[in-house]
Amino acid sequence: MSNHDNWIPEWSDLKIAISLLSRIPLRNETQHLISRGPNHLWAFPIVGILIGFICCCLGWIGLLLQLNSFAIGFVIVTAAAITTGAMHYDGLADTLDGLWGGWSAPQRLEIMKDSHIGVYGVIGLVISTGLQAALYGQIIQQSIWPIIGIMTISRAVMVPVMGFLENSRSSGLSSQVGKPKLQTIILAMTLGITIALLTGAWAAIGGAILAAWAVGKIAKNKIGGQTGDILGATQQLSEVTALICIAALL
Repeated sequence: MSNHDNWIPEWSDLKIAISLLSRIPLRNETQHLISRGPNHLWAFPIVGILIGFICCCLGWIGLLLQLNSFAIGFVIVTAAAITTGAMHYDGLADTLDGLWGGWSAPQRLEIMKDSHIGVYGVIGLVISTGLQAALYGQIIQQSIWPIIGIMTISRAVMVPVMGFLENSRSSGLSSQVGKPKLQTIILAMTLGITIALLTGAWAAIGGAILAAWAVGKIAKNKIGGQTGDILGATQQLSEVTALICIAALL
């Protein structure tokens, strides 16, 4: 049985996921990525735990320094952007520019591939990061732990989007990784939901899943499937929706 057929989790999966979803320095995991394919995707929520922990630590320092809530939220968003290399933010901007800036699927995909940011992308990033900063600042006044749950579930929901939608491009990172098996999807979602429950972010679960479903539905209608940019938009919009759901119950 080849390593591509073996969906059973391996230690190398976590290193692959960290190297893909963050800028945390690790040795090059390209060879492991090629050999494991989509079987490492179960570890996406674990990366969310790691990023969430980093953000919690910096948010906690902000509380000790008695910064105002928006400033603390801004610190958390900045930490997340730096830790991930802003890749999901870039995906959101490209998705908004492409899906609403083009008239056909090929044109939309071409716009999404363009490195320049357009009006839709700028407006979307301002709204998204502004909401994140405001809501993280509000939530952390009550507890730091839901931040980890939000970061985790918003990365877990990327996996079913990869599994249930075809790749819209024959090239690119998402296409290179491939489609996860159902077992991998179930494991990723189980981890994401469990961590969300344990950290008191239970209200984030439904919101994140709903946002991921909506992004996937729109992407399928407009470009016939998903790309790496769509996955980035899925993470960002799931995160924002999860934040809104939790903040509404405070």
